Amino acid sequence: MKLFYGEIEGNQVTINDDEQQHMVKVLRMKDGEEIHVTDGKGNLASGTLIIEGKKAGLKVSEIKRNAPDFNPKLHIAIAPTKNIDRIEFFVEKAVEMGISEISIIITEKTERKNINIDKIRKQAIAASKQSLRFHFPIINDAVKLTDFLKNIDAEHAFVAHCHENLERIDLNAIPSMEQTTFLIGPEGDFSEKEILFLSDNKIKAVSLGDQRLRTETAGVFVAAWNYFKMMKG
Repeated sequence: MKLFYGEIEGNQVTINDDEQQHMVKVLRMKDGEEIHVTDGKGNLASGTLIIEGKKAGLKVSEIKRNAPDFNPKLHIAIAPTKNIDRIEFFVEKAVEMGISEISIIITEKTERKNINIDKIRKQAIAASKQSLRFHFPIINDAVKLTDFLKNIDAEHAFVAHCHENLERIDLNAIPSMEQTTFLIGPEGDFSEKEILFLSDNKIKAVSLGDQRLRTETAGVFVAAWNYFKMMKG
């Protein structure tokens, strides 16, 4: 399936401008090729490509609406790594495994404060198309940890950390939920002060095992854990 991103309004389909440029200039696609366009909201349009100069459009033959989304839903709030490539790797793999939402959180030990969220959103779209997702994940703007907590449901939220002297439950002890939020710290982990602050806000602490995982590895691990639950369900 040649899947692209665009807007679907009623029976009208508009292919995203960047996608059009990629189709015409990079892929050098030809008039009449069969393609599919999703709006990332669960809708999928199929038809043939129309090339007019540098513009690309779709002659619609079918529109399927409200494709089923992934369940259970997973929201990962992750601190950015100093090497941004590592977070981009996490985003790509987590999107492929059906994550529903990603937030970038700024913590005490976060070294990288400036994040190109637009680039991450484009990467999430690319990973969604690669894995044939018709529901794209939400990518939120970067926010301080304290501000992030104002908008989440603590009952369904957990923090993964490596402080062995602080209480943590096993990952597999988490009960089944329709939606789960996981917080993952930076290189150097959350500070003890932050863990205690999260605990005071009813965020439960979780162990991801005996091994010390990199930030992006922990994120991919949690995404894979949730993906496994999707497959079982």
